[in-house]
Amino acid sequence: MLAQEIIRIKRDGGGLDAAMIDAFVHGLVDRGWSEGQVAALAMAIFLNGLSRDETVALTRAMTRSGQVLDWAADRFGGPVLDKHSTGGVGDKVSLMLAPILAACGAVVPMISGRALGHTGGTLDKFDSIPGYRTAPDIAQLRRALRQAGCAVIGQTAELAPADRRLYAIRDVTATVESVPLITASILSKKLAAGLHGLVMDVKCGNGAFAVTQDMALALAQSLVDVATGAGLPTRALVTDMNQVLGHACGNALEVLEAVAFLRGEHRAPRLLQVTRLLCAEALQLGGLAAGEAAALRCVDAVLADGSALEHFARMVAALGGPADFCERANAHLPAAPVQRPVPALRGGWVAAKATRDIGLVVIELGGGRRRASEPIDHRVGFANMVSLGQQVQRGDALATVHAASAAAADAAIRRLQQCIRIDDEAPAPLPLLIARIIEPSPRKQA
Repeated sequence: MLAQEIIRIKRDGGGLDAAMIDAFVHGLVDRGWSEGQVAALAMAIFLNGLSRDETVALTRAMTRSGQVLDWAADRFGGPVLDKHSTGGVGDKVSLMLAPILAACGAVVPMISGRALGHTGGTLDKFDSIPGYRTAPDIAQLRRALRQAGCAVIGQTAELAPADRRLYAIRDVTATVESVPLITASILSKKLAAGLHGLVMDVKCGNGAFAVTQDMALALAQSLVDVATGAGLPTRALVTDMNQVLGHACGNALEVLEAVAFLRGEHRAPRLLQVTRLLCAEALQLGGLAAGEAAALRCVDAVLADGSALEHFARMVAALGGPADFCERANAHLPAAPVQRPVPALRGGWVAAKATRDIGLVVIELGGGRRRASEPIDHRVGFANMVSLGQQVQRGDALATVHAASAAAADAAIRRLQQCIRIDDEAPAPLPLLIARIIEPSPRKQA
C-alpha cells in the first residue's frame, strides 16, 4: 500500500490494520518511507491516537524489525526479567535493581538508554566507570549474564532498528508526547530482549515526563495493556518524581551513591522504598517469590549479606570495568576539581523543589547533552542533596555542587538556590507510590 494512503487513513481518524502497520515499519527500516512521510504519520498518530490493537501491532512489528534475543540455549536456570523507568532526576534505581534481582535468582539483560532532556541516562552513569562497555557484542553479553546474572547495556544496532529511526524523527517533529508511540518505543526494545517479565516505573511529578497523574496513569495502563497483548507479562508502578531521588544527581556521583547503597553504607529512604517495591514486583512476575512479603524478604536478604553487591562487582568486571571497582569506587571514578556547598539563603523547611530545573542545572554543568554530539562531563552534578521536609538553618548546605570550574560552580549555586523553596512550616509528606497496575484494563464493548 502507498505510504500516502496509510497517512490519509490515520489523518482522517481511521484505523490501521496489521498489514498497513507492517508496511510502515518496513519503510522505516529500508528507507522506503521518506522522513516527511514518517513525520506525517507520526503527527497523525499524535493527533488521533492508536487503539490497543493498533499499538500492539506496531509494537510487534517494531520488535520484529531486528534481532530478537532467545536465551533458551543458555540454560540460565532463572527467569529473564527487566525493569524500565520513564525517567527522572537522580533515578539510579537500575544500578541496584539489576544485581539485586540477579542475587535473588533472576537473569537481567537490561537494555537502557542515555539522557533524554532533563532526565539522566543509565548508560551515561555506567560510562563513568573506566573500561565498562555499554555496547558489548552479544557474545560478551552472554558471558556477563553467565558470570554475574545481570548486564546493563545499550540498545545495539540489531535490536528494534525501526524504533531508532522513528524516535529520531519524533524528537524533531514535536511528536514525542504520544502515549501509543512511547509505549511502542519502550516495549519493542524490551520484547526484543527476550524477557519473561517486565516491571515499569512510570514517574509522575514536576521532574518527570508525565507531570500529571492522569497522564502517568494512562501511560502505565497502556504499557501493561500492550505488553500483555504482545505476550510479555508486565506490571507498572506509578511513583513520585517531585524531588531528586536519593541524594545525588550527576553520573559518577550517582554511581557512588549506588555503590554506597549496595554496601549498606547509606540508603536514602525513598530510594530504598522504590527499589524494594520494583524488585518485589519483578520477583513475583518471575515466579521467584510467592507474594510481596516473600519477595521483600529476598531483597532485604541479598542486600544484608552482600550478595547483591557481589553481583554488581561481577557485572562491572565482566563488561570490562575494574575488578576492584566496588572496593575502590572513589579512586576509579572521575572527580570534579571544584566542590562547594550550596548555602541555604534562609532557615525553615525544604518545602518544594523545581526538580526538572535541577536536572537542567546538571546539564548546564556539563552532565548532560544540549546536542546529541556533545560529550558528557561525568564528574559534575550535585551530592548530599536535601530532601523535602528537611529542616535547615540559614547557611546550611542544600547540596554540594561538583563542577569543572569556579565560575560554573558559582552559577550552579545560584540556580539551585532558586530551585529549592524553603518555608516556615514543614510540608505535608508526598507518598512515593501513587498507583500499582498489575492487570490489563478491560476492553470496551463495541
